[in-house]
Amino acid sequence: MASYLDRIGAGLIIAHPEMLDFDYVPDELVKREAIQTELASKFTTVGSPDGAARAVITGPVGSGKTVLAKTFCRDLQRHLAGKREIKIAHVNCRNASTSMRVAQRILHQFDPGHPDRGLSLGELLLSLRKMLRRISTHLIVVLDEVDHMLRRSGDELLYQLLRIDEDQDGTGTLSLILISQEQVLDVLETAVLSKFGQSNHLRIPAYSVDELEAIARQRAEIALVPGTWDDGILRLLAERAGTSGDARRVIEYLSSAAERAEFRQDGHTEQTITVDDLHAVNDALATNTTHHLEVVDDLPAQGMLVLLAMCRRLRNEQSMTMGDVERLYAVVCEEYEQKPKSHTTLWKYVKQIEREDIIATRVAAVPGGRGRTTHLSMPHFLPADLASRLELLLPKRLRRS
Repeated sequence: MASYLDRIGAGLIIAHPEMLDFDYVPDELVKREAIQTELASKFTTVGSPDGAARAVITGPVGSGKTVLAKTFCRDLQRHLAGKREIKIAHVNCRNASTSMRVAQRILHQFDPGHPDRGLSLGELLLSLRKMLRRISTHLIVVLDEVDHMLRRSGDELLYQLLRIDEDQDGTGTLSLILISQEQVLDVLETAVLSKFGQSNHLRIPAYSVDELEAIARQRAEIALVPGTWDDGILRLLAERAGTSGDARRVIEYLSSAAERAEFRQDGHTEQTITVDDLHAVNDALATNTTHHLEVVDDLPAQGMLVLLAMCRRLRNEQSMTMGDVERLYAVVCEEYEQKPKSHTTLWKYVKQIEREDIIATRVAAVPGGRGRTTHLSMPHFLPADLASRLELLLPKRLRRS
């Protein structure tokens, strides 16, 4: 009766689905080693009994700000185990967008049973300070998307957290990490800003295509069944997500392609993610909404022939070389009774197609040989769809030319 559900959880392609979740924190953070080192340099004093630190991490969506903070706090706890007791309170200020709610979340992460009804902000922080002193624990508070709280309640909570050791014996009770897409230092009052210091600001750039490929490889290695993916698929995924530089997007593309490969298994198909799986994910994932098939309409006739040659190969392959383009272009020209252009002119058409963001190019080793050559892929379009449109347009365009 329910045989159509048999493939759910079968694990033919996806071995560990939880590791394809955005919130999964991997053992190692790839391609952020220099930033990890910079963040650690701001926490050197935390190793001493009275040391505390603070940092502000900003960057675009999907640049790894949250996972950077989470992996750093986890690794710091392990590093100081037996030397200093470290507790972490990570609060997303999008979900708790007022000072009171954030303070309550901090207290509940440290002591889930602590009452908070009827208590003022000052009373909540006083309770927190007493608990920390009583058990000699250093607390690292991470306020994620802190700009949401700052817009609603200002920076009073930050001011109070930074002053938590005033009028008390000893120091080093609490460290503070702020995370935001925006430049939050610009909206802090002078008293708060002076305690943070401009030197404690870490700006994280968006991921490059190579870095996104490394992220996709890490997730594939830990989440998927060995042998069900290859480097070409990972490169296509990275190129598709490359315009955004968003790590979450490349993970989502990998997850969607793997799920499709999982669900099309019928005992006869090859247990691997194919180009079709990558291109057949739903429209919201597969094609950037800024990319439309009409982009090919303004290409010259010879440019259309070049692109058609690419589409026919990239229907079933992740990438092709310039040598492939030249050979297939000659075949297409013969089919349409056209004289092929020279290598130099062909290259100009390829670069024009690249400028239209229809293809992506990179220089890499020649497959199975020596030297390097240009490799071409089509991360943002379905090659079959483009080919159909080109085959519709070409007869009329060639008659005109």
